[in-house]
Amino acid sequence: MTTYRIEAARWARERNRSLWERPALAACVADRAAPLEVLDLGCGSGQPIAQWFIARGDRVCGVDGAPEMLAECAARVPEVTRIEADMRALDLRRRFDILLAFNSFFHLSMDDQRAMFPIFAAHAAPEARLLFTSGPAEGEAIGQVGDSPVYHASLAPDEYRALLAAHGFEVVWFRPEDAELKGHSVWLARFTGA
Repeated sequence: MTTYRIEAARWARERNRSLWERPALAACVADRAAPLEVLDLGCGSGQPIAQWFIARGDRVCGVDGAPEMLAECAARVPEVTRIEADMRALDLRRRFDILLAFNSFFHLSMDDQRAMFPIFAAHAAPEARLLFTSGPAEGEAIGQVGDSPVYHASLAPDEYRALLAAHGFEVVWFRPEDAELKGHSVWLARFTGA
């Protein structure tokens, strides 16, 4: 995404690292011992999310389409295995215990989001957890990162539920505009393969 190529250094420098995401991350690993294999789609600088998993003893594969972001990740969290790729065409031929698309997935168009669910399933190990952010309802918006515009989209919650079910995931919870998660709308699902 062009915005994140332009704004990588500033974004990495200014990224909130208070780890407000911790309740969602902890839910992904509840009762699961490290090391887990983690796929971080749109990993950015690796801080604080990939860094949290690394500190736990997990192995993180970070995917980002912006080489500038991967350079920030290499400097800040060198333990992350970094892959420059567009998540929309990802085919790593590996399966992971944790799939993250946290504050990245919602930058895709609605159709591109729909097309991601087979990709999630193709990379999910048995009992894998999928954590992603959306909007609270269907819609599109333009936000800002640094001085650059950035696109956001969301499907309706019922459509996400249907897509998850159709691709072998069961919803653990959906927390729309959750105050504990700084107003983000966050999904946690479990891969059953059914």
